Amino acid sequence: MIRRTFLAMTTALAFSAPAFAQDMDIVDTAVGAGTFTTLVAAVTAAGLVDTLKGEGPFTVFAPTDEAFAALPAGTVDSLLLPENLEQLTAILTYHVVPGAVMSTDLTEGMTAATVNGADVTITLDGGAKVNGATITTADIAASNGVIHVIDTVLMPPM
Repeated sequence: MIRRTFLAMTTALAFSAPAFAQDMDIVDTAVGAGTFTTLVAAVTAAGLVDTLKGEGPFTVFAPTDEAFAALPAGTVDSLLLPENLEQLTAILTYHVVPGAVMSTDLTEGMTAATVNGADVTITLDGGAKVNGATITTADIAASNGVIHVIDTVLMPPM
């Protein structure tokens, strides 16, 4: 009886988790994941929280904390300084595409205009990539869009 109750509760929890995630916006989903603390700090410093909590929909190519840690030493700290707000905003908005683009929508050589104004290019050979950054986890649904986890911070063209 205890085993059956445990299995029923586990199944119910598993099926309710995706619905819960879809009730959270992109920012809350990123915060809840626990692997985007640097990204969330940068979004906060750039004043983009309200935008990414907005109606959307948005597609966010979200670099992990490890992706930010792979940048040259001091880069993140420098970007978070008030005098570098414009550069930080340019980098962050280069990770956002208007609309909800699911992994099934991606095609080889596809380009997408980012909120930054510059395009990103999708490749599929050897796994889905955006500008060479590997999409490690795709299609994390949020109430106002979708998150694709990437392993590299994208830098907009100069």
